[in-house]
Amino acid sequence: MQDFENQYQEALEWLFVQMPNYQIDGQKAYKPGLGNITKLCDVFGNPQDKIKTIHIGGTNGKGSTSNMLASILQEAGYKVGLYNSPHLVDFTERIKVNGENANRTFVFDFIQKLKHLPEDIQPSFFEFTTIMAFEYFHQQKVDFAIIEVGLGGRLDSTNIISPMISAITNVALDHQNILGNTIEDIAKEKAGIIKHQTPIISGDENSIVKAIIQEKAKENEAIFIDATTLSTPYETDLKGKYQRKNQRVVLALVEALREQQILIPEEAVKAGLLNVQQNTNFLGRWFEFSQHPLTICDTGHNQAGLEEVFAQLNEMPQFKHIVLGFVNDKKIDEVLRILPPNAQYYFVKPSIHRGRHPQDYENLLQEANISYQIFDEVNKGYNAARQHCRENEMIFIGGSNFVIGDFLEKNLERKK
Repeated sequence: MQDFENQYQEALEWLFVQMPNYQIDGQKAYKPGLGNITKLCDVFGNPQDKIKTIHIGGTNGKGSTSNMLASILQEAGYKVGLYNSPHLVDFTERIKVNGENANRTFVFDFIQKLKHLPEDIQPSFFEFTTIMAFEYFHQQKVDFAIIEVGLGGRLDSTNIISPMISAITNVALDHQNILGNTIEDIAKEKAGIIKHQTPIISGDENSIVKAIIQEKAKENEAIFIDATTLSTPYETDLKGKYQRKNQRVVLALVEALREQQILIPEEAVKAGLLNVQQNTNFLGRWFEFSQHPLTICDTGHNQAGLEEVFAQLNEMPQFKHIVLGFVNDKKIDEVLRILPPNAQYYFVKPSIHRGRHPQDYENLLQEANISYQIFDEVNKGYNAARQHCRENEMIFIGGSNFVIGDFLEKNLERKK
């Protein structure tokens, strides 16, 4: 067994090293367009055409929306595939069936097939992971596969699917170096997932964004559904206030699936929303790691996401110990302008290759007039925060997916 574990880890390391990986290398690893994924899918017999798919795009909330919908469909008795990215701790988190991570033997065997691909296919890490998910869901005979867009939409490798229904949670400024510098540009890229006569759900309240999505829907003779008009009376175990907006998109998805004669009882909706974390093993979104001291982590990492998270933190009366870290392309000055007051800060370097050492932006920290310390590892910052956190104070950890990944990797086993 140990032999296989070693072989598996070696195969994963080979995968991360061999293939251009946005998670590690940033923009230079991004391969826009469907040419590669089309060839890859052909090699594997186009498994994406043999499963029923639901496509979820948007800037923020894709993961939460996907997991909420998966939980509801599981409660309704369906076998549900879920493709999310990035992973926080374990690679297999990206590909789940009914909340269980992909089988490691399958992953290992599939990586071996990469070594025998035709030479004219040079896939990126994300392209290869996408075809891996399609094939896994096909082999597992899922009833539905919920596919989260990786980056953008129009040129994202997930856009090869012909879904039953699509959703765009919202549009905000993120990845401007790839998707464009304005909300309009980014909205057009996101709207690229809209397919001919395939219902599209929009969760954005911005009238400009809404108009762009509506226009693209019209071009494709697709029904446009505005989720912002729905109310959200349901309780959920996902406690971030921003989840109310995501929940509207989920409820619109449920209604649209019912329109396609998919049986989803009301009880399944209620139970699904109440048990998202248990049903799908979803981590990192306003995730209460412990109560003593109260410790919350959240993967919100772009400006819009951080504004939502910090706004909720500001509503909490406790003095805060805030552990933050960022990757190289983060505009630190913009983040510093919205930091919660009444806090002690611990700036950390995520372990990822693109992780930015706080010393690089210490001049900005000095100008920000905050109380802070600097650490070269996430866990050192967290341990310092724990040491200084008194009774009735709290800890928050965030700034990047990779900060949360580092934190959970070291601490999840001893979660109390």
